[in-house]
Amino acid sequence: MAEKISRRQLGLAAALAAAPALAQPAAKYTGALDGFESRIDMKNFDPVAWTQEQYKQAPLKLTFKADNRKQAEAWQKKLRAKLIELLGEIPASKGPLNAQTLEKTDFPGYTREKFIFESRPGLWVLGYLLLPKNKPAPHPAVICLPGHGRGVDDIVGIDDKGRPRTDKAGYQHDFALQVVEHGLAAVAIEQMAFGCRRDGRTKKGGLGRSSCQPVAGAALLLGQTMIHWRVNDVSRTIDWIETRKELDAKRVGVTGISGGGTITVFSAALEPRLKAAFASGYLCTFRDSIFSLSHCIDNYVPGILNWAEMYDVASLIAPRPFFAESGTRDDIFPIGAAKESFARVKRVYEVFGAGELAGHESFDGEHSWHGVGGIRFLARHLGA
Repeated sequence: MAEKISRRQLGLAAALAAAPALAQPAAKYTGALDGFESRIDMKNFDPVAWTQEQYKQAPLKLTFKADNRKQAEAWQKKLRAKLIELLGEIPASKGPLNAQTLEKTDFPGYTREKFIFESRPGLWVLGYLLLPKNKPAPHPAVICLPGHGRGVDDIVGIDDKGRPRTDKAGYQHDFALQVVEHGLAAVAIEQMAFGCRRDGRTKKGGLGRSSCQPVAGAALLLGQTMIHWRVNDVSRTIDWIETRKELDAKRVGVTGISGGGTITVFSAALEPRLKAAFASGYLCTFRDSIFSLSHCIDNYVPGILNWAEMYDVASLIAPRPFFAESGTRDDIFPIGAAKESFARVKRVYEVFGAGELAGHESFDGEHSWHGVGGIRFLARHLGA
């Protein structure tokens, strides 16, 4: 005689039978095309892949093709004019600097002066002048440009409480201090949209938040670029250096990392008074970095790929000394493209007969300041 099964037992049996199915996690929903992969080519819905195909058709009308120095100089003249056109109109009148010294502080080995000046009417720049004590004036000067972070404080040895620090923390490693430790004067300026040069709403988000998004966006709406505005600040910093008897205005270099590396390259390309340049964590290709990866809006120059690549812009520095460094594990400026870009720059220097004036160092690291070869390079070529 068959054993009678209760309703409870039936329920338990049904639950057990269903258990394996319940134990299988549901497939994660990734979008409206889930389940249709076998019927369509998924890469046709990838906009980054599509833009990379478009890059292959970028005309690069003014990329370097010269065979001798005369042709190279003519090429530089054309590309420099086009670059200025793309970046935005240069101010016709500079106006007075109206410079002020806010404070001076003494440290072992160097002094630090906090100053401000008016870059354009109604637009002010803050900076720090670090002067070495163990060298006679006038000193060769290096304009130091911070990348994204807390701004200029993060490169002159000031912590997030406004106090002095000596551990060279963060990805920028207080590189302006490293510059002055090598016997050079460091003129470290606050880049627009960093640190104290931010709007009130952005400041509420903390010390490390930049206001690049609204400011660079505004520049684009005005037919200009953040790069142009920051390059103008560098030019005005040279004007300020020319007013200081402690500094040798004929021996001025520039250095910076990441967003500061961007302005290092563009300012040296456009400002002939800069005698040497050292870019950290920037030299690469637009194709493999700015074009293909998520970057801050302050990096973009509308239409530049119609005319030139990043290595062409850097080549406008030739034959003045230029050095670049790249981390082998930098995930936003890939090392392979960095080496490719430098090889192109080196070729231009060789056409100028100045191959020894272009240098590149790769180091085992991520997106960070290294500075081992770069600062020595600046010191050598600026006569420190």
